[in-house]
Amino acid sequence: MIVITGAAGFIGSCLVSRLNEDGFNDLILVDDFSNPTKNKNLEGKKFTAQIDRENFFTWLAAKEHLVQFVFHLGARTDTTEFNVELLNHLNLDYTKKVWQACIEYGLPLVYASSAATYGGGEFGYDDSHSLPEKLQPLNPYGISKNEFDKWALAQTATPYYWVGLKFFNVYGPNEFHKGRMASVIFHTFNQVKENRKMNLFRSHNPAFRDGGQMRDFVYVKDVCEVLMFLLHHRKKENNGIYNLGTGRAQTFLQLAQTVFKAMGIPEDISYVDTPADIRDKYQYYTQAEMQKLRSIGYDKPFQSLETGAEDYVKNYLIPNKYY
Repeated sequence: MIVITGAAGFIGSCLVSRLNEDGFNDLILVDDFSNPTKNKNLEGKKFTAQIDRENFFTWLAAKEHLVQFVFHLGARTDTTEFNVELLNHLNLDYTKKVWQACIEYGLPLVYASSAATYGGGEFGYDDSHSLPEKLQPLNPYGISKNEFDKWALAQTATPYYWVGLKFFNVYGPNEFHKGRMASVIFHTFNQVKENRKMNLFRSHNPAFRDGGQMRDFVYVKDVCEVLMFLLHHRKKENNGIYNLGTGRAQTFLQLAQTVFKAMGIPEDISYVDTPADIRDKYQYYTQAEMQKLRSIGYDKPFQSLETGAEDYVKNYLIPNKYY
């Protein structure tokens, strides 16, 4: 059995599909399954059971002897969430319980961290273990993720194999349920489909022109390939925290242009002010340092924004399909 928390979510459900492709069907899906839109991500997929996240530890205590691996991808991922108590429960305390359970039952663990931990990037984007103590995330979500990373690195008792992944800007199929937190590609597609034009956020930083804000955009299918690699290459000497991006930052303007091209619609791009509630906490640039993941043997190329976005738009968004 392989456990996947956050299994009905964006990355989790894509991982279920990727595991199914390789014949892994004995999957235990853990999540809050109360959102019918989110549950559509799981239609047609093969798995053994769905366990509510609040019942997971009781289930695990009874079934731990059957479990071989834990992917902990469940989290509150809303970067505009300011309920610190909720974030501490779902992102910090819950993850500590997963960690401790993996120690108790001898289970390997891969968990989701985030590039939001890097804040404004003043310390760079190096996944060195010396950095989390210095980082200053820009929002409570990023703080909750960084607090767990710091906690994990301070532990003397650890799962025999563990990896934390700092996901950069992941995009791709199965994010219909994410609303405001869905990728800019998803929002661009829907704006262009409805209005044949796209509004990007205006820059409020003189170092960046409008549309020149940059992110390391990584396709969810590439994320799943890394997760599969970690499933098959469990070496204790590789335990630790790793970036997961492409290593190449591209602009939101390039992203929008790519979507227009994939949809076969002439470009019509304008700019609106960044919402006031996120303006002061906005990341203008992220780019993953990827040498560390490469150094442990991951050698597959990452898709460019152009190829990944084209696949996403043409094969999932236009036909309204899930992965």
